[in-house]
Amino acid sequence: MFKVRTYNTISTHGLDRFPTSDYVVGENVVEPDAILLRSRSLHGVTFPNAVLAIARCGAGVNNIPIEECSNQGIVVFNTPGANANSVKELVICGMLLASRRIVDGINWARSLKEGDVAAEVEKGKKNFKGPEIMGKTLGVIGLGAIGVAVANAANALGMRTLGYDPFISVSSAWGLSREVTRATGLNEIIQSADYITLHVPLNDQTRDLINASHFARMKTGARLLNFARGPLVNEEALIQALDKGTCACYVTDFVDAQLVQHPKVIPVPHLGASTSEAEDNCAVMAAEQIRNYLEHGTVKNSVNFPEVTLPPRPDGYRIQVVNRNEPRMISQLATVLAGAGLNIDNLVNKGRGALAYNVIDIGSPVSCSVFDQLAAIDGVVRARVIAPS
Repeated sequence: MFKVRTYNTISTHGLDRFPTSDYVVGENVVEPDAILLRSRSLHGVTFPNAVLAIARCGAGVNNIPIEECSNQGIVVFNTPGANANSVKELVICGMLLASRRIVDGINWARSLKEGDVAAEVEKGKKNFKGPEIMGKTLGVIGLGAIGVAVANAANALGMRTLGYDPFISVSSAWGLSREVTRATGLNEIIQSADYITLHVPLNDQTRDLINASHFARMKTGARLLNFARGPLVNEEALIQALDKGTCACYVTDFVDAQLVQHPKVIPVPHLGASTSEAEDNCAVMAAEQIRNYLEHGTVKNSVNFPEVTLPPRPDGYRIQVVNRNEPRMISQLATVLAGAGLNIDNLVNKGRGALAYNVIDIGSPVSCSVFDQLAAIDGVVRARVIAPS
């Protein structure tokens, strides 16, 4: 029986993926094998030794201590692409809000409480005139699942679309419309785009991705959208650009006390994935990832483990070994198994940074003595045996 601890409210569509015959799932589960969450911060949390996997229903994992998890041999999953359509729709909405001054117009119209409101509307509507997005240039920085969806949608709306991502994956490249132009670098987008939208993860390399030097080269009146992470944009430089008019409008899903009061900021209360469809999709994907790892050792969409796809093994034993990515690890594992007379039917070894992940299929049970020898090898972070189902 596997145990899964949940944080936040998880869609029942995801929770239903755990068969009650094999899983206990809930917010009060103790000594869980896995953790399923959305936005709850796990920084400062001490993980029980039983925890093997953590899955976040969403793409960002800033609320999870990745390095600490890796040191404990805990695989961390996210759900890239599950909320792509939801975010894409909000980005397109953000462009329209930024262009047509719709929010300002609505707020003004609501202030008209007396007199001939219809006449006042006709008289004052000229103050909220703005450009159409058709025929304008959109620069998409980051071409993951969301960036590709935004670029394709904008192209379908008649925009000229530039895309930039030096690390674009093969699957993303296949999904990108042929009409999207590949930018040679970040500066090409900054200098030529009427609208710029950010879809990259936040890390040490992307913090302040858009800073004073970029605002200085930006087209006057450009509009910037950030539905990825707040610190991707240097806030001090942003405020100066908004005050000068270099940046006509900033639409963001991540606001603070300073941004929320600025007249040229449209503050959206982190609604990117706030649709029932996105919450369902994320929960289902996260639940499936946990099940596949616990039951079969499969790793997909992990932010700290290498990807390993494995078929179920109904009639044999499967050994999982997470170890430091160092020489001679495989030979040491093989020596222990050979010394116990255990033949290796299949072995998969993949590394990712400082970690390596091994899956070894054998036909016979693994004794406690052999398991202890494997776990005691210098460099092994965690070992586990998956018995036949």
